[in-house]
Amino acid sequence: MICRMTEIVNPSGLHGRPAAQLVEAAKRYQSKLTIRNVTEHGEPVNAKSIVRILGLSASKGKTVELCAHGEDEIQAIEDLITLIDSGFGEI
Repeated sequence: MICRMTEIVNPSGLHGRPAAQLVEAAKRYQSKLTIRNVTEHGEPVNAKSIVRILGLSASKGKTVELCAHGEDEIQAIEDLITLIDSGFGEI
C-alpha cells in the first residue's frame, strides 16, 4: 500500500467536472484507490465513486490523502497526484 497527500489547488475543488476527471482517471487502474479529506478528518472513500468524492467537501486549500493497494499502485498514485496538482486544467 502506498499513500500520498496533496493540497487541492483548483478554485472549484473536487466538485462536478474535477471529481468526474478524478474518477475517470482512477478507473484506469486495478488497484483499490481511496481518498480522504485530511483537513476535515474525514474517512477514506472509494476514489472510483463520484458520489463518494462529491461528499468529501474537498474545496480549494484542503489537504487530501490518496492511498492505493494493488499491482499498479505506484503508477496510480503518481498519476492521480499529478492530476490534482495540475488543478484539473482550471488554473
